Order: sequence, then structure tokens, then C-alpha cells
Amino acid sequence: MKIILFGAPGSGKGTQADMLAKEFDLEKISLGDILRQEVKKESDLGREVKQYMDKGELVPDSTVKDVIDANLAEDNFILDGYPRNGQQAQTLNDILKKRDSSIDAFIYLDVSQETIVDRLSKRRVCKKCGANYHLNTMPPKEDNICDQCSAELVQRDDDTPEVIKKRWNVFLANSKEVFDFYKKKNVFISVDGDQDKEKVFEQVKEKLEAREQ
Repeated sequence: MKIILFGAPGSGKGTQADMLAKEFDLEKISLGDILRQEVKKESDLGREVKQYMDKGELVPDSTVKDVIDANLAEDNFILDGYPRNGQQAQTLNDILKKRDSSIDAFIYLDVSQETIVDRLSKRRVCKKCGANYHLNTMPPKEDNICDQCSAELVQRDDDTPEVIKKRWNVFLANSKEVFDFYKKKNVFISVDGDQDKEKVFEQVKEKLEAREQ
């Protein structure tokens, strides 16, 4: 099974990807993780990626294509963080077509702007180890202190309500082409992402199992 998990920042993609990977024995492929791994390996690709990351710039689609092509599993994977626009969707399609393969399901976690703002504005991140917390649903044992390494927890600069709403609008602008692409492929699945993670997971699981029958 080859799955794309798609949603706005704060939609819970990472959590659902982990749960689905375990349930269906899939390899989780995260674009962000891949980019960091290539940089750590100091490969030619990693050095190129690092130049953009050091400048705080987005890695160009042409470079991302090479990263995905080099790291995409042959089968049984869940892809998180790619594609993000129509061009990337076509690029991924071309990569898979060369392998006589295609996407089986495109899962969209449909989350309201209100939920996104609530989730991200109340997120706190450890300055040292990068662990994530949420003031309401997953608070640290001690206020503003990481459970794992005792370092200070901070709010990311892009997790303020004003910035979150801007990121939301960018996401909406880029997502229409992606939706249209996978709807034409008849693999589009929409799930209510405003629910708690267990209910979202059960809904995704039911829809995936229904497609396999």
C-alpha cells in the first residue's frame, strides 16, 4: 500500500503517520526527516540541501525531487510532507510511473482554521532536544520545563496566531491543485481532522480497509 498523508500545519499528520505505519506495517517517509538525514550523512545531496537550510530558504522543487527519488521505498510506505503543490504531485507521479507504480490512497486531514490556531498557538517546543508539548492536551509535568531533558520550553516564532493564519492561507492556495490531481486519480480520501487522534485514526483505518475490499 502506498499512501500520501496531506494536511495543513497542525493537522496531526505526524501523529497519524506514525499510527498508520504501525497498523499497516508501512515505512513512514517524512520529507523533513529525509532532508535532515541527507545533511547528516554529508552526501552530495545533503550538502546542497544544507546550503538552502542554512539560509532559511525553501529547498527548490528540483532538489526535493532528487531527495524523494533517492529515498522513496518501492512499496508499502506512507508519505508525509510531500507533495505540497500541483507540480510536486506530477513529479511524484512521474517518479512512481518509472517504477510501474502509483499511489493507492491520498488522505486529507480536513481541519478547521480555528482548530489549527488552537493546536499550534498552544504548542511548546524544547530548546534543547526538540520534544513537542501542548498546553492543553499534552502539557509538561512542570510548567515550561521539558520532561525529557529539563531544558526550557519555548513557543516557535511561527506558532503565533497571526503567522498561523498566514500559513493557513498559503496552504489553501497550494492545496487546490493537489486535491484536483488526486481526485482525478480516484484515490482522494477526506477525513474530519478536528476530532481527537483516536477517532481520526479509526476513520482513516475504516476508509483504507474499505478500499482494499
